[in-house]
Amino acid sequence: MTRACGSCQKCCDLIPVKEIDKPANQRCIHQSHARGCKVYRGAGFPVACRYWTCRWLSDPQARALSRPDRSGYVVDVMPDFITVRDDDTGEVTKVQVVQIWCDPKRPNAHRDPQLRAYLHRRALENIAALVRYSSHDAFVLFAPPMCSDGQWHEVHTSLNAVEHSVDEIVEALGPAYEAVDLSKTAAP
Repeated sequence: MTRACGSCQKCCDLIPVKEIDKPANQRCIHQSHARGCKVYRGAGFPVACRYWTCRWLSDPQARALSRPDRSGYVVDVMPDFITVRDDDTGEVTKVQVVQIWCDPKRPNAHRDPQLRAYLHRRALENIAALVRYSSHDAFVLFAPPMCSDGQWHEVHTSLNAVEHSVDEIVEALGPAYEAVDLSKTAAP
């Protein structure tokens, strides 16, 4: 699968970059609409950006998705997790999630049928989705394979979403991620 960013710069708008104090959903100071990143691969190019990519570019399972600037969302390569507590037993489980950074100007972009099909396939692997509108405004999306009623469920809570560190993600998701250098794929 060979894809290129082309004129897409959606990650430069939606993804937070702690290294340069860029919050989610704020245009990057290095972004130029005419030519993309003004410091791309040069001096001042953030290390986090150097190693980051979106799933549209890198994941063969995402080949049916539209380019992020056309779809209104960026599927992050960095896995994350949520903590789920069983109301009956009190048991706590860490569930892996795919992060979907959604353009707040297109709040329903997560309803894209191709994205839903992708998330349905991920749910077969027990992976849910975290739809993020910012670093702290998000909701969890469970696809039918993860729900006893076979329906989609959007779980909105009064708690703000948390950004986990690479170490927290490795600890929560277990041995499969210990061999992977997530610092080279992580959004900052």
